[in-house]
Amino acid sequence: MDDSSEKDKEYFLYFLNNHAKKFPNIFILGDLFDWWPGDDTYQFKKIISGLKKLSKKSKLFFICGNRDYLIGKKFAKETKITLLSDHELIQLGNESAIILHGDTLCTDDKNYQRFRQFSRAWISKKGYLLFPKFLKDYIFKLVRKKSNNDKSFKVESIMDVNEDSVKKLFKKYNYPSIMIHGHTHRPKVHRYKFNGINSERWVLSDWYKSGSFLSWKNGKLKNIKI
Repeated sequence: MDDSSEKDKEYFLYFLNNHAKKFPNIFILGDLFDWWPGDDTYQFKKIISGLKKLSKKSKLFFICGNRDYLIGKKFAKETKITLLSDHELIQLGNESAIILHGDTLCTDDKNYQRFRQFSRAWISKKGYLLFPKFLKDYIFKLVRKKSNNDKSFKVESIMDVNEDSVKKLFKKYNYPSIMIHGHTHRPKVHRYKFNGINSERWVLSDWYKSGSFLSWKNGKLKNIKI
């Protein structure tokens, strides 16, 4: 969520205070923040405080997104959140599920994938984090502006997931019944059948217009509006 967007924060804080504490495990699949300039940031105090409070009742897990991949150990320690890798296989009752942010599936967008590889390299992150905050913010604004300009020239399908990449990921984890991701801002349930096994891909919605989250209860996955 964007630090300047009060509506986003209101939705998420409402979720933390009224819904999240009902669940023993909370998984956040990236882009919790519109921009995370490093763990030395003084932004998002209410969100951090809310997560810290929630961690006393629920276990928190986090997969970084394309906008907050600089979240590190200090943030994890302060909020008592467990940082996960890009792809994780978890158990939902008797079902297994792959969870991820989703940008790794957008393999048709070659330029983005090259930038992703460069920006996630440890030397790139280490060098960037040494910059003063004003310079980090300035670089972010330049990158964001270029990204928005590039999007206006890209075919819509390029910015969505590549179905072959989706199938390869299902195969890698031995065809679990569920895959959950965000990133594309195109909420929908996609259904597949692999070797006679039914699987579903749940795409999360964003928080810009209304908040929502997925819950696993009584053996079923359900989308709940805030």
